[in-house]
Amino acid sequence: MFEENSAYKENYQRLEKIAREKGYVFNSDKERVNKVISLMTNNYKEFGKYYCPCKQHHPLDPEKDTLCPCPELDEEVARDGNCYCRLFYKKEAK
Repeated sequence: MFEENSAYKENYQRLEKIAREKGYVFNSDKERVNKVISLMTNNYKEFGKYYCPCKQHHPLDPEKDTLCPCPELDEEVARDGNCYCRLFYKKEAK
């Protein structure tokens, strides 16, 4: 159990750093954030890479599936205000 929490925490911190560096924020829906990060962490534990759980094939195909952050991240956030997974969001103008 501790190892699972540790892997989740490491991935959360990794994604939080990416968001900060890109000027994004996480979705305010904490359940959504937890679900996406948990599934991605499971992919990491099984396949050794942070495959995007929202864009992956079932079963996961390491030859075709994309890693998070995906190459389309900035384009999706610029266009839609959030990424496809609804994990990263554009900061609201204040």
